[in-house]
Amino acid sequence: MIAIEDVSKRYADGTVAVDRLSLQIPDRSITVLVGPSGCGKTTTLRMINRMIEPSSGTIRVDGEDVRSRPVNTLRRSMGYVIQNAGLFQHRTVLDNIATVPRLLGWSKQRARERAAELMERVGLDPAMARRYPYQLSGGQQQRVGVARALAADPPILLMDEPFSAVDPVVRRGLQEELLRIQGELGKAIVFVTHDMDEAITIGDRIAVLRTGGRLAQFAAPDEILSSPADPFVEEFLGSDRGIRGLSFLSTRDLELDRSRVFPVGSDRREMSGRAPEGAPVLVTDADGRPLGWADPGSWDGDVEALEPYGPVFEVGRDSLRVALDRTVLSPTGQAVGVDGSGKVLGVAGQETVAAAIRSARRRRRAADAPQEAPAVKAGR
Repeated sequence: MIAIEDVSKRYADGTVAVDRLSLQIPDRSITVLVGPSGCGKTTTLRMINRMIEPSSGTIRVDGEDVRSRPVNTLRRSMGYVIQNAGLFQHRTVLDNIATVPRLLGWSKQRARERAAELMERVGLDPAMARRYPYQLSGGQQQRVGVARALAADPPILLMDEPFSAVDPVVRRGLQEELLRIQGELGKAIVFVTHDMDEAITIGDRIAVLRTGGRLAQFAAPDEILSSPADPFVEEFLGSDRGIRGLSFLSTRDLELDRSRVFPVGSDRREMSGRAPEGAPVLVTDADGRPLGWADPGSWDGDVEALEPYGPVFEVGRDSLRVALDRTVLSPTGQAVGVDGSGKVLGVAGQETVAAAIRSARRRRRAADAPQEAPAVKAGR
């Protein structure tokens, strides 16, 4: 979809913001530009829609040089989302979202109908349609910004640190909403952030840039975490990249222990006879949902005396990183694995999770290993 070919940006004072950058940004994916301050992330993004003109090199969209199109036409063909949303304060939410369709000549009714449809898509209450931006929270304003960028259904969405000004909880919600929308619409999204965790969470591919706009590595998130290209990338990732890499390993094959899971009506003899000696047991309600931990030797059926079971993980949906985190947070060191309905499937301790990590890595190495070519039979 987007080809950045040997592009540089040099300013009159000699500053080099981007230095001979080449990237192939595919359709229907999220490509994240990440790196330290001064690495040319935003400059690169703005060269795609010609808010900044490159000093040399070429940027093509579907094979067409972006300089061959009138700049206003080019920009209206790309959605653009910035930090703090950049909304028009004198326009209602509905009219903010309808801005680009109106500029493209849509009727007011058609543009507002499209805006109302997008409010629902980005998770905004229709009752907010007549409010003004100052009447919304930061997260709501960012949703309006995303809806406005999508209003004319552009094939490309450019996002410049759109979620960095909101608190961490809202930020996670916006990231999840973006991934949901991308799953439905399949845009070519170029996303700028300085936060590596955000890049790993949302990116299909990540371009790590050095100061001066030089490309250090361009790969899928798990590849960057497992095989950083050089010491710069390794240092930028931080000391916990091994833990981050667990985000790409599924709990689907995690071996769960059912021997210490008991329904609330069980007696202490049954618990003590089946559970490992001295180990606490997990008591569930009649529907199989967790109630808490009990000492089988002193269990008398009092649900109020149960110890909290801690946060759970959903088997198959959550990663081994989440499962490991749950073992750390569990009062017993045992993480509770549940299905999509919240029913307990079993428990897993840190040793079990560690074994699953080793097994998953062995499978990955085997899958990545070059395959031997089959022997050619004589006479063929």
